[in-house]
Amino acid sequence: MHPARPRLRGRTGHRPPTVRVRLTVLYSGLFLLSSTILLAVIYLCTQRRITGTLTVELGETPPLPPGAWLPDGTGPHPPPPSAGLTDKVPPEVEQAISHAEDAMLAQLLTVSLIAWVVLSLTSIVVGWWLAGHVLRPVHRITTTAQRLSWENLHERIALPGPRGEFKDLADTFDDLLARLQRAFDSQRRFIANASHELRTPLTIQRATLQIGLGGASVSPEKLATVRQQLLNANRRAERLIDGLLLLAQSDRGLHHRESVALHEKAAAVADQQAADAKAVGITLHLHLRPVTVLGDPVLLSQLLTNLVQNAIRHNHPGGDIHIHTSAQQGLIVRNTGPLVPAEAVPDLFEPFRRFGTERIGSAQGAGLGLSIVRSIIQAHTGTVAAHPNPSGGLEIHITLPQHLAGRPLFVS
Repeated sequence: MHPARPRLRGRTGHRPPTVRVRLTVLYSGLFLLSSTILLAVIYLCTQRRITGTLTVELGETPPLPPGAWLPDGTGPHPPPPSAGLTDKVPPEVEQAISHAEDAMLAQLLTVSLIAWVVLSLTSIVVGWWLAGHVLRPVHRITTTAQRLSWENLHERIALPGPRGEFKDLADTFDDLLARLQRAFDSQRRFIANASHELRTPLTIQRATLQIGLGGASVSPEKLATVRQQLLNANRRAERLIDGLLLLAQSDRGLHHRESVALHEKAAAVADQQAADAKAVGITLHLHLRPVTVLGDPVLLSQLLTNLVQNAIRHNHPGGDIHIHTSAQQGLIVRNTGPLVPAEAVPDLFEPFRRFGTERIGSAQGAGLGLSIVRSIIQAHTGTVAAHPNPSGGLEIHITLPQHLAGRPLFVS
């Protein structure tokens, strides 16, 4: 059971109005304000027009301006003597004009009020429908988000229609779901593989103890063999646990960065691994140019160690390993070995995977080498790319944030 989501409430304890209600009020308010202004302007203009029309039609003659000529050709016309009227309007005519104006204006006001009420109701209904139509994509996104869990992360919103704000939001949410699905799948696969790898050395140890020490009497030679087998199984478990801890450490990111001479680290790691390479007939070729990067020296040493050890293990007798460092190209490790299909390269950076199988088939490693490399690169905000060589083996190209002339510079 998931905990109930807290609902936002106002100071009075009631829920605030929904977005649809607020949009409806906004649409209706703007529409009613516009219609009110329009009806007021129409009323005032009509009132002025009615007054002038009735005055002229019922006998009121507008005054002539001073200097105007009369229709009979005489003039100029002198200014009006008093009220600006050529003839005195009778009182009954003035009363008729007043009653006519009041009746027409009252009728106009009644029609305007009825129209305003109808427009108000129409604007509320249309505003409510329009707000629901606008917010329909948001409801779809919300419904999908509430329905999703780790069991159905494969579902998507897939919002139809042309590009827009809601379409971009839905597509972004779908991309987030895709990343979460990959992360959950990777986590489940990692847990399953880690459980398998941790159980293997324990099974070996139990079998060794039951079989090797199961007799009544154990010879010193048998005891030495059992001891060596237990030590090998213990070292395998220790390497696996160390790899898991290092992977978790690199996944947390870096809290401290300092200048690290990457070419010197590469030379030191090559010197440490030279004996193992020579034992299987592999030659190390160093092409090291000075390059200083920003990062953690311990993690960078582990990065180089994993790359060289991986190049040694996945090689053939008499093969070669080339290590390049430069400010322009970063770090390149290229080795000979078996042919690797291009489609299999991305899987090599997954935990507990090597070419041809998901789980490590030998006790030489824990299957975390390149996955730790990728995690360390991500912690340093760098990039890593691997390409199969036409004649066999891999070429791994790594770029890291560099420190040049006292300032950081990211070189790709």
